Amino acid sequence: MNDPARPTGASAVTAIPLARLIEAFHRLPGIGPKSAQRLAYHVLRAPQSEAQELADALLDVKQRIRLCGLCQNLTETDPCGVCLDPARDPSIVCVVEEPLDVLAVERAAAFRGRYHVLHGHLSPMDGIGPEQIKVQELLARLGAPSPSDTAAASALIEEVILATNPNLEGEATAAYLARLLVPLGVRVSRIAHGLPIGSDVEYADERTLHQAMEHRVPLGDADGNRISVSAPPAAAAEESDRSAQPTP
Repeated sequence: MNDPARPTGASAVTAIPLARLIEAFHRLPGIGPKSAQRLAYHVLRAPQSEAQELADALLDVKQRIRLCGLCQNLTETDPCGVCLDPARDPSIVCVVEEPLDVLAVERAAAFRGRYHVLHGHLSPMDGIGPEQIKVQELLARLGAPSPSDTAAASALIEEVILATNPNLEGEATAAYLARLLVPLGVRVSRIAHGLPIGSDVEYADERTLHQAMEHRVPLGDADGNRISVSAPPAAAAEESDRSAQPTP
């Protein structure tokens, strides 16, 4: 009769500390059993200094990283550098779901305002309501600044850009926030959705095409006047190269 407390199969030939490390890696998002094993054996074979560096980095990030008291983004200082940056426009706030979304918007280099991170989205089926995400913190930023607010943080917010994900939960979250924010007298906008640059229409799904049609950009009016629009960087560079070539 097998003892339930006794490891069997592959676990029986794996030392307990190694098995614990494999299980710890396996709990990380996107890491399957095989990947967890490879990572664990890599750590085991690595020099002691490399393993210690990994352990120190894990402890350091848990001990030193916190949420910015204003925008709720991850930071080492409170308020964070973005909230205190005088070059940022304090009148515009971009609302995103997760800290990684802030990095994505920053990479696009198309926004110079400030952020608010919700740390999730509304999902009643999963028990996630407004109380489980940073909605109240957003509303507090639109109220009268408290004496503890910094001078940089207490500026009046004029526009809130809702940049939640274009899926069912993200759209529901954006609609809910819009209902709360519009009566407060701020301009509320939603990021446009449509076809990504370089994609083909035939491969786009119905929802993406619908959004692209709804948010189409005018190029000319009924009087025959042409409307100037910004071209994608690659297209603009190509047009510039063509204009620079001598006419035969």
